[in-house]
Parts: sequence; C-alpha cells; structure tokens
Amino acid sequence: MADVPLIARFDALLADLDGVVYAGPHAIAGAVGSLQQLSGLGIGLGYVTNNASRSPAQVAAHLRELGAPAEDQQVVSSSQAAAELLASLLAPGARVLITGSAALAREIELVGLLPVHSQDEQPVAVVQGFNPELGWKDLAEAAYVVSAGALWVATNTDMSIPQARGIAPGNGTLVAAVAAATGQQPRVAGKPEAPLFHAAAKRLGAERPLVVGDRLDTDILGGNNAGFATVAVLTGVDTRESILAARAAERPAYIIENLPDLYRPYPEVTHEDGTYSCGDATARVANGAVGIIGRQDDLNAWRAACAAWWAATPDATAPHAPKLAWLDH
Repeated sequence: MADVPLIARFDALLADLDGVVYAGPHAIAGAVGSLQQLSGLGIGLGYVTNNASRSPAQVAAHLRELGAPAEDQQVVSSSQAAAELLASLLAPGARVLITGSAALAREIELVGLLPVHSQDEQPVAVVQGFNPELGWKDLAEAAYVVSAGALWVATNTDMSIPQARGIAPGNGTLVAAVAAATGQQPRVAGKPEAPLFHAAAKRLGAERPLVVGDRLDTDILGGNNAGFATVAVLTGVDTRESILAARAAERPAYIIENLPDLYRPYPEVTHEDGTYSCGDATARVANGAVGIIGRQDDLNAWRAACAAWWAATPDATAPHAPKLAWLDH
C-alpha cells in the first residue's frame, strides 16, 4: 500500500470545513481541486462541520461558489445534531431559547420544537451555537434561562475559528462565558462526539472513511471516537508542534501539509531498536527528549518524531511537548 495515494486506502473522505477547505470566505490553496478529484476515483465526500451559524444548504451553496462539489445532503452540521439531541429529550412543541443563528432556529423547528428568543417566553431548554452577531444581551438571556434550571445544549465548544485575518474566538468561548456566569456546563452535540461522524458515513454508505481536520480536539478526537482513520492537515489551527504534543486520544493516524497530499503515497514509518524512520529522517526518545536526524522543514522528520514520542507515551492523558534535539543529516 505504500506506493498508492493515501486516499486510495479509503472509500470516503469526511472533511472539516474551517481550516481545511476554507479560511473565512476564501478557499485554502489546493483544497477545491483535491475535493473535485474524489468522484473520479469513486470516493465519497461528506462535510462534517461544527459551525452552526449557517444551514447545511447555505454551507453547500458556499462550497459550490468556491468550486467545490457539494450537495445539501453532503453537509452534516452540529446544529442538526443539537436539534436531534433536544428532540430526543423534550416533548414535541417544547420551547427552546435560541442563542445562535436563524439557521440554528430552523433546525430546531424541523424537529418539532418551538424556537423562542426570551426568558419571558418560558423556554425549557437553551441551544447555543456560533453566530458572529451574538452580543452580551444574548449571552445574558441564555444565562438567565440556564440558571433557572433549563436543559442546556451547545452545538460545539471549539474555542477558536480560523478566519482570513487569523484565529478568532469560536463558539466555545461564548459557551464558556455562560458557563462562567452560571456555574453550569452544557451537553455538547457536535464534534468531538461520534454520532456526527457516524451520520455522515451512513449518508455516504461508507465503510472505510477517512476523517480530515485541522483541529485535534474536535476533528481528530471525534474521528477517533467514531472508530475511523484520521488525518491532520496543517492548514488551520494545529501545528507540527501541537500534534507532536497531543494526548493519546487526539493523535491522528496520518499528518499531511494540505489536501493535495491525499493524492501522494504516504511514507511508511518503520522502527528498529527504538529508532523510528520516515523517509530520510529518524527519531529516537532518550531521557524524555526526542532526538531527530533530519530537517525541521521536512514533514517526514515530524512524522518520525511523532511515532517515537507517541510510542514512548502511549497513555498520555494531557498534551505534553518533549524537548527536541535536531541534528541535520
């Protein structure tokens, strides 16, 4: 399998959006062309997003504007997952305070619940999703309702979101504000929970999907929780350094620079007597540090370092960055 493209090992790609396909309104270089190639290989494509500010139809329309292949049903969102979770816990017609977008309110309507926007309307639950228009009054309204004992569901808890100008606060920061005010914690419907990924794979009829994402704490952890293969891409939030330091549950099976790398053979990592090799690079752990023979700009050196460090810390429950000792060839 070492000489075939990485993507050829799988029957579907489950792709995150922010930081993988686009950053803000613009496509990431090489992403659209890579997604377009999938259908010619008979590989399914699904989009799994924690961004609840837009409906799946709006997300699909944006993807098509960028040139990416996208039907509405290919988009599985955390707002859908939150609505389904609430519908399973509440009586039909129950009132739900919307702390989020009109798209989130629509998903609540579609499952037979009643969206409301004020504590005065006596909601029995709060659903909170990302909306760049949210302000203090919206968060205060949520806090009043949560403090009164209502069920609280968050679409997701991403602490940051990649934008064209840089990294901006995500829904998790807004959820954290309500949590700090109330002393409560929400149930989370989207990534890193497994059902979102299972739903996407089921829609595609996929048995061997590959999950691609830029975030360890949502995309990679969620894909791992779902039992799927995962690949971290370096076009968004997480970096070579943060991936190396990842706790065991958030470690990807593969690491690539960008989506075009899916169409290249993935180099095998081998090991002998504690030395891990990938391409021309090698890595070895000694005294809690990783010694690397290779170039810092060579991803194979980081792949070897990850393999060595992860083998030495197989049960890590928290991120831990080792000291690195670089030796050039």
